[in-house]
Amino acid sequence: MAANPSTGTATVSFTLNGAPVTAQANETILQAAQRHGVEIPHLCYSDRLRADGNCRACVVEIDGERTLAPSCCRYPSEGMSVASKSPRAATAQKLVLELLQSDTPEGLSLTPHNELSHWCEKLQVSGRRFPARQQPEPDRSHPAITVSLDACIQCGRCLRACREEQANDVIGFYHRGSRARIIFDMDDPMGQSSCVGCGECVQVCPTGALMPAGDVGRQTIDRQVDSVCPYCGVGCQLTYHVKDNRIQFVEGRDGPANHGRLCVKGRYGFDYVNHRQRLLTPLIRKADAPKRPEMDMDYDNPLRDFREASWEEALQYAADGLKKVLDSRGPAGLAGFGSAKGSNEEAYLFQKLIRTGLHTNNVDHCTRLCHASSVAALLQMVGSGAVTNPVADVDKCEVIVLIGSNPTSNHPVAASFFKNAARAGKTLIVMDPRKTDIARHAHHFLQFHPDTDVAMLNAIMHAVIELDLVDKAFIEQRTEGYEALKQHLQEYTPERMAPICGIPAETLYEVARIYASSKGSMIFWGMGVSQHVHGTDNVRCLIDLALISGQVGREGCGLHPLRGQNNVQGASDVGLMPMVYPDYQRVDNQDARHRFEALWNTTLDPDPGLTVVEIMHAILDGEIAGMYIMGENPAMSDPNLNHARQALASLEHLVVQDIFMTETAHYADVILPASAFPEKTGTFTNTDRNVQMGRQAIDPPGQARQDLEIILAMAERLNLNWDYNGPQDVFNEMRRAMPSIAGITWERLKKESSVTYPCRKEGDPGQPVIFQERFLRADGKAALVPAHYSHADELPDDAYPCILITGRQLEHWHTGAMTRRASVLNNLEPQPVAMLHPEHLQQIGVQSGQAIILRSRRGEITTRVRSDSGVTPGQVFLPFCYYEAAANLLTNEALDPDGKIPEFKFCAVQVEPA
Repeated sequence: MAANPSTGTATVSFTLNGAPVTAQANETILQAAQRHGVEIPHLCYSDRLRADGNCRACVVEIDGERTLAPSCCRYPSEGMSVASKSPRAATAQKLVLELLQSDTPEGLSLTPHNELSHWCEKLQVSGRRFPARQQPEPDRSHPAITVSLDACIQCGRCLRACREEQANDVIGFYHRGSRARIIFDMDDPMGQSSCVGCGECVQVCPTGALMPAGDVGRQTIDRQVDSVCPYCGVGCQLTYHVKDNRIQFVEGRDGPANHGRLCVKGRYGFDYVNHRQRLLTPLIRKADAPKRPEMDMDYDNPLRDFREASWEEALQYAADGLKKVLDSRGPAGLAGFGSAKGSNEEAYLFQKLIRTGLHTNNVDHCTRLCHASSVAALLQMVGSGAVTNPVADVDKCEVIVLIGSNPTSNHPVAASFFKNAARAGKTLIVMDPRKTDIARHAHHFLQFHPDTDVAMLNAIMHAVIELDLVDKAFIEQRTEGYEALKQHLQEYTPERMAPICGIPAETLYEVARIYASSKGSMIFWGMGVSQHVHGTDNVRCLIDLALISGQVGREGCGLHPLRGQNNVQGASDVGLMPMVYPDYQRVDNQDARHRFEALWNTTLDPDPGLTVVEIMHAILDGEIAGMYIMGENPAMSDPNLNHARQALASLEHLVVQDIFMTETAHYADVILPASAFPEKTGTFTNTDRNVQMGRQAIDPPGQARQDLEIILAMAERLNLNWDYNGPQDVFNEMRRAMPSIAGITWERLKKESSVTYPCRKEGDPGQPVIFQERFLRADGKAALVPAHYSHADELPDDAYPCILITGRQLEHWHTGAMTRRASVLNNLEPQPVAMLHPEHLQQIGVQSGQAIILRSRRGEITTRVRSDSGVTPGQVFLPFCYYEAAANLLTNEALDPDGKIPEFKFCAVQVEPA
């Protein structure tokens, strides 16, 4: 072997079809040939999957060897002579293609990019000498995928994609020889199997044996548009395939967060944009249509209380109403909710409009309802509210701790990387009161009692200290407050905390040893940690644990709060919060305020504003009378919905900008029809701090307008002298306002699609791992902050003996405004359902599928029930996306004192048969 002078990697020199070529280290003959522009037919091979070598379409002749070799899994050696086009190799390749083609019936309409047809054309294989095998009728039992085994060539790509890439273990081979065929689970119809609809098998299938339902993938398309996923914070890159201004199907792209993978929402949740309930014209509330606090929205006729208006009338009416409140009550009488679903540019301009046009800091968005406590703790202790390391670092770590998160439902693509890492030998430790699917991949599963996070985590830290596994050098050089923390932890012994948290002391010691002694340990957490009145303390414990173990500031370790919405990180970064300007610069910091006053040419409010739930209280207290809500749905997402809906109904003037007649729009005075995700261009920041370009694929319907255009029109009517010609102009101003992204240009994003911040100078590669040398606090050191164990605001009692836990489910997202209008997703999970343990169901005399009543001190709902042994008896898990059984009618609006986040994850309820 010789060293490659440009890369330093080893290379192999050999001849291919008589020409000298080189192969890089660990490069197969097929890969080397592709790099040198030599085509070799292949079908079972995909550059995204492990090579299998079972189709034999890629065989080559190697000088001196008796048999032909599959080039996809054969590595060249120095001096080897390889022929891919010799008579012997070409004859074998053609014969393989002819045999495979014989198994597909004549006239079968295959995908336009059908690889079998492609190679048959390339090698001039035509005609059929061999009889086709009899195959079953198509299986159309799954709402998302059609199975046509008459087109299956048994290449095994779908099996490897399902088992090895997505780690879902649904697809297998059944029988042997000529009887062999693909099956799902125990030879179930696909729609009745455990398939999660990720569509990875569809994307890798080379013939169309697996296709999107309705065979949409068989159609020709007008164009392809590269963009990103509109759902969770993982930030998967994808490609829209468009025909006649409609998205026909979606495929994954090789982005840094997904490497081609998608989940069921990203792949099939796109047709909501064409739903019949899209808002097409501006609307103004009829004079005789009063607002009612109770939710009596007519979902069949949602526009009954509104009349159509021109854009000019609606915009002027919206602005005049806000100015009227401003004149009568001053800036404190106004507030705005922005959106984490929109672009960075939209979020930036919206918070700027509220601060400069309405002169108030009463502006917030849904980060208040998901990770506000995480941001509060991270800012306090390490100086930044963002993740320290990307999800991809699981490849470099030894231990993965996942706490308070259900990634297989909430972040399915990230979950696939966790599962891959566990199968590769990494130690996965899962901690959660509810046993979800990811637990079956865990080496240690800690099903602790709800509300006892601090007790359990303090006990683990106590064990780290007692086992002498603290990183003394790291603590001394890079932290402060260790002695106070050590003193605080003395009473939190594993033996004393075990009966409180429900985890044996031996397990707590073992987890402490595994985490603290590894070369690299990463902690991931979700809203099961953050959505508590002690959410900030929960996160403080996680940060303390990482710091005393020295598990921060390197590749393969660190802290990662998994973001719930596609741009919740970006919306927070650009200042869509009441206490900070862009880049988390405090509004009550005089220097920061002066900088933004100079940039925006205005005078700014020096006091932090109110948060989401505080704004609702302020409305009912008569302090706030006007609101502008863009893309948020607090009438579904806020806790104690009766309280929130009463507040919305009490407003003198409410402007709603959205794509559907949401529950919140029901209370509006004026509604401005906006653009859906695929209808706009802008930047979005994922959970890994990757700033990515989302590109417009289709045009908005009817008179709906771009969100950015609407914000600019409102700014004009609020007497703001803005001059932007599109999202690029806004992004350029953001770079001046935000040092963290100053080095990221619009042109670079168009070219690279993804750049990680901090990126402070043009040309910098970005910084995936932060805190390598110092933390972002004034002295460069992290603060160790003790957290005291405390209880939830509302504990179970005789009247309300059960614990309600809310969350998301795989098929639906947030309040369901988008996913419940996506046909495939709603067909998969069309009805609200609560999860109860089978013993609990038996105790109350209810069977799976029957209805129950859930009642809290704030409201009640009726929903069907499903047996779930993952929850313990006395717990109830309820998704919050169904308006028919809105979980937040039950939840508690009590707030964490630091993050001001509501306690969604714990409240006391009654359960009884309906």
